[in-house]
Amino acid sequence: MKLSLDRDALARSLARVQGVVERRGTIPILANVLMRAEGGVLSLATTDMDLEIAESLPAQVSAEGATTVPAFMLHEIVRKLPTGARVDIALDDGANIVTIQAGRSRFKLSCLPVEDFPELGAGEMPTQFTLPAAQLRVLIDRTKFAMSTEETRYYLNGIYVHEHEGRLRAVATDGHRLAKFEAPLPEGAAGMPSVIVPRKAVGEVRKLIEETAGEVEVSLSASKVRFAFDHTVLTSKLIDGTFPDYERVIPEGNDKVVTLDPRLFSAAIDRVSTISEGKTRAVKLILDGQTVTISASSPEAGSATEEVELGEAAPAQMEIGFNAKYLLDITTRVEGEKIRMDFGDPSAPTLLRDADDEAALYVLMPLRV
Repeated sequence: MKLSLDRDALARSLARVQGVVERRGTIPILANVLMRAEGGVLSLATTDMDLEIAESLPAQVSAEGATTVPAFMLHEIVRKLPTGARVDIALDDGANIVTIQAGRSRFKLSCLPVEDFPELGAGEMPTQFTLPAAQLRVLIDRTKFAMSTEETRYYLNGIYVHEHEGRLRAVATDGHRLAKFEAPLPEGAAGMPSVIVPRKAVGEVRKLIEETAGEVEVSLSASKVRFAFDHTVLTSKLIDGTFPDYERVIPEGNDKVVTLDPRLFSAAIDRVSTISEGKTRAVKLILDGQTVTISASSPEAGSATEEVELGEAAPAQMEIGFNAKYLLDITTRVEGEKIRMDFGDPSAPTLLRDADDEAALYVLMPLRV
């Protein structure tokens, strides 16, 4: 294998594929990036056995071939080379050594056999559709914060994506809060399997599509999902589990309805919660029909209160407590001019939504304060 390519393009691609590599893995080959040069293209791939990221970029290939080298080491080398440099990469087959050269810099890295590199292999993907990258970003951003991190309830460690009444729906919950987002069902998605996309795959896809302006091709089977865009392909196993009946926890009878400016409300919560201590960072909301008073107290630090005017006078009068971080996760995602909150009683879940956008809906469980 022998090739030459632009340092900047190689650095960008290596930065994108290395996100899947485990720094402290116990299987040496999983710390490596697969490099395959053929037909004027260098292909890069990394995997952790559950998730695979592949990139392709143009290169001057004078001798085709493939090998694997340590991903982080290669990225650090290329990252530290001068911007705009030309990088020459050559494999010494007999010694299993790859030489990386740019100007007067020369590095030699040990290789592992290509045959040892586990390729995820997508297999057949009967469901295929496209989503605008901007819409996929919104879908992820409106739901990912509610994914669980508890390994005991592994089936909550992702976003549940499914078809619902002719719409594409995404749901995430950790048992304390729930986020739901709906979008028009893309052409080709009718009859799609209901799937749980794992947390790591969600995070990697979101990073990779940050600057993507076009379409994302989504392919699905009952066990795997593939996202393809630009010159990148991410393939992931799906969570093999049953997502709970989330509609049962979405309240329908909450009759105490208030609206607030989400930016003023979020800023006030953030300031007052500075006093809160412990994991819950509890704050209390006191509704009096005209304002909501946000309060927090700590035996050691002191206390804090702040009032925020309601969007319009409301008969709702009650006191209810919330985890400040959970509340901020929701209020900071409301892009409209008003956030609507539907309360039941102090022990019942509260419904939150953007008053100007019905696509997203949130449910938050209260705390005792």
